[in-house]
Parts: sequence; structure tokens; C-alpha cells
Amino acid sequence: MTAGRLRALQLLTDAELAPVRGVLTDIDDTLTRDGAIEPEALRALQRLAQAGLPAIAVTGRPAGWSEPFAMDWPVSAIVAENGAVLLRRIGDALQRDFTQDAATRAANLQRLQQCAQAVLAAVPQARLARDSAGRLTDIAVDHGEFAQLGAGDIARVLEVMRAHGLSASVSSIHVNGWIGAHDKCSGARWAVATALRMSFDAAEWLYVGDSTNDQCMFEQLPLSVGVANIARFVPQLRAWPAYVTPSERGRGFAEVVQRLLDARRRR
Repeated sequence: MTAGRLRALQLLTDAELAPVRGVLTDIDDTLTRDGAIEPEALRALQRLAQAGLPAIAVTGRPAGWSEPFAMDWPVSAIVAENGAVLLRRIGDALQRDFTQDAATRAANLQRLQQCAQAVLAAVPQARLARDSAGRLTDIAVDHGEFAQLGAGDIARVLEVMRAHGLSASVSSIHVNGWIGAHDKCSGARWAVATALRMSFDAAEWLYVGDSTNDQCMFEQLPLSVGVANIARFVPQLRAWPAYVTPSERGRGFAEVVQRLLDARRRR
């Protein structure tokens, strides 16, 4: 498939949207620009909440970075570190859950640190993400936030991570590596079951994303949308969103929410 074959959002039908009970979304460059949520995206999340449609964010960002947003944004939960950590507001408190127990996380920490040093040795231009201090279960190399890496260097980082037995993926800003079988898809299912106490039916959720680390969601959810800036990842995609928005980032997310709410009003 090529970029020209991505279907425009306006082709999404009311019938396709009828089963939707909630929205799952990436964060970086889907809700945000330069690390901050765009006003249009925040208003869209508020509109979803007002309509009784839960929203869950699923991100490769660390737990420490995500915690204030789990408390402040109108979302049911945030899944951080590519499915490893679940953050949710319960009253005035933050609840933090993990896919791995404390002993497993501690045992993995040394392997992750060793891999991080191997990456820096193999790719001298590489820099660990500035948010690394908030990471509890993974490592991240910056390729597009505060540092730049070319395609060859990104491929080498992935190669080193996988040689160390890590799962690895590329987001719009970071190369993430972690130990375990969890990913955004398993994290989304976990969040729906835990935060909402609902059984997960892929046909009842709409996903919005922007990069290669959203591909498992594009594969497993029949209804998915890429914001327009997904175009930069077209050459690397093996799985595609069903639709694409006219606008980039938070404005694109707001367009998806508007389309969903319009369809609900016409029922």
C-alpha cells in the first residue's frame, strides 16, 4: 500500500462508527506537538467524556512522564511504556499497576542498562531519551525529539536491542526497548478490563495513532485512523490505519472525535 491509498476520514461511514464504545489513542504527535497536548485535542477529550465515551491513551512514554496527565486529562487511564504500566486516577489518588512483579522488574533492570550501554557504544550518535529517569521497565533512544538519528542508525539501534533479547519498536520520537511480550495491544486490552471493567471487543474501539509503533493496533482493531503526519512513516509501515485525517497531530485527533460525535447524533 502507498500513501495515496490511505482512505480519507470523510469516507468513514456512520455504520462503521455505530459499534464504537470508546477511543484508544497514542499520545506523542497524535495528541501533542513538541511534547505538549494541543488545545484542540484536549477539548476533544473533554467532549468524549461529556458524551459518555471513555478514552484511554496508550504510549511508549515513561510512567513518570505520564503520571500528571493521567491525573489531569479527562481519560479513563494511560498505558505507559508500551503496555507495561497502567496509570489511572481513583478519586484524588493515582493508581499504578504493572504487568510484571517487582522482582521481575528488578531482575530486568540490569539487562536493560547493559543494553543501553551497548547501544551507545554501537551507535556513537545515539542519545538516551531525556525522559529516561522516569522509565521503570524499558529504555528509550531519542531519534526525533531532542536528537536526530537517520534511518541507518535507527536500524542499528533496533538490531542491538533485539540482539540483547529485547522487544523493540520505533515511535515518532524514540526507539523503545523492553523485556517481555507486552505491547500497545495487550496494554489496551488490560486497561479496558481493569479501568473500565469491560470485556474487550476490538470492534467497539476506535484507535488513533501516527507511527510504526502503532502497527499492532492498526492490525488488531478494524477501525483505526492515522493523523496526517503518519505520512512520514509510510515507507516503514507494514500495517496501515483504515483511514487518515486531513490535519496533523492534535487537530487530526479532534477531527476524528468530531466525526464520531456527528455519527452518534445522527442515530
